[in-house]
Amino acid sequence: MTIQETKAHGLVCGGMDYKDIGFSNIRLPNDEGSYIYKYDIERNLFPEETFIHEFLHTLERISREYGLDYPLLHDYEMYGYKVEYKTGLRDWYHDFMTKNIQYNGENIGLNSAVYKMKPVHPNAFQYSMKLGLDNDPDNIIEEIRLIIKTIMNSTKYWQRSETTDT
Repeated sequence: MTIQETKAHGLVCGGMDYKDIGFSNIRLPNDEGSYIYKYDIERNLFPEETFIHEFLHTLERISREYGLDYPLLHDYEMYGYKVEYKTGLRDWYHDFMTKNIQYNGENIGLNSAVYKMKPVHPNAFQYSMKLGLDNDPDNIIEEIRLIIKTIMNSTKYWQRSETTDT
C-alpha cells in the first residue's frame, strides 16, 4: 500500500519517547471489511512491512544508545534503494538487518549484536504500565475520563521516578 492508501484504510503509525523509553504504535481499524485486512498478492507481497519498519526503529535506538554505527532507516534512497510496487522496502530492510548495504566498498547496516542487547536505561524495565490498547473510548465522556486517568497515572509515574532518580 502507498502512504495515501495506508491512511485512507485506517492504518496509523507513530512513535514517542517518554522518560527514555521508546514506543511504537500501529493502530488498525476496527472495520473487518477494511482493505488493510485483505492480502492481495497482486498488490503486496510484503504485508508485514509496517511492523518490521517500526521494530527497526527500536533497533536503531538501541544501536544509538550503545554507540554502534548504522545507517538511518529512512535514508534508503541515499544507498540506492527504492520503494518497489509489490515488495515495498523489503530489500532495504533485509540488507539493513543483515549488514549487507554496499557503501564505499564495505558492508554497512545493523550490527548483529544489537539483536541481543537490552535498552541502555534500566528504568526501561521499571514501573511498567498497562496500556489498555483494547479499551478504546466509545464516546466523548469515556474519552475525557481516559485523558484524566492518563494524566493521573503519568503524575504518579513522574513522582516515583523522581524519587528513584536521585
